[in-house]
Amino acid sequence: MGVTYKYFGAPDGATAARVPISMRPEELGGDELGQGLYTKVKPETMAAMVLTGIEGIPPAKVPPLELVVLHPDYAVVRLPASVVEPLRNANEESLGAAAFIWSTVPDRRGPRDAFVIYQMLHEWQDFARRCQESGHQLYCLVWP
Repeated sequence: MGVTYKYFGAPDGATAARVPISMRPEELGGDELGQGLYTKVKPETMAAMVLTGIEGIPPAKVPPLELVVLHPDYAVVRLPASVVEPLRNANEESLGAAAFIWSTVPDRRGPRDAFVIYQMLHEWQDFARRCQESGHQLYCLVWP
């Protein structure tokens, strides 16, 4: 059984905590930000990709994510500004460098190909920008 991660926007933690958790990914409706992003990449890895690849922070210094809800069937975490800001403001060169760095990390279960990682970072960047434009923060819903 795999774990599904849905990145989504919400104005605050209370709203994020009320996301519909009993539905499968295909049943979770969109909001003003669209469908959100579904991926097999966990939010801790996403944060590490941004902070190590774009910001140059050593992996051991990547801060933990903020847990909004921990339920037996699901969890919701918030990606902090220290992750979202660098992602949102990164230029093409930074995204390419981060993708290359992460494509060379051994023993990762996520995508190993630099172009795939580059595309993924672009998708996250676009979504982070749309979140900011709508006044939302970036969250991730995690469930099996």
